[in-house]
Amino acid sequence: MTLRLENATVIGSELALSFADGFEAYLSLPMLRRACPCAGCQGEPDALGRVVRPHVEHGPRAFDLLKFEAVGGYALQLFWGDGHSTGIYSYNYLQKLAELPPL
Repeated sequence: MTLRLENATVIGSELALSFADGFEAYLSLPMLRRACPCAGCQGEPDALGRVVRPHVEHGPRAFDLLKFEAVGGYALQLFWGDGHSTGIYSYNYLQKLAELPPL
């Protein structure tokens, strides 16, 4: 089943999402930034498949979500206040993040 995002908006310090199947998610901006799926934040496998996770420091505007854009019909690209914007958050990934217990 293909997920279809119907609405997305920032409410306070959360990104609120609603999907066509009725699923709703309220994701904290700091959690989203720390879960950025890009290679610069999560690492990438070397030739032997080992992933070394880089050390990532978040500056003062790192958790300010300036804007977001749809990527095709499957993901959102988030643009953060410190200039970081390489993470592509698939709708499946966003739903999995919503199911995690709060930190």
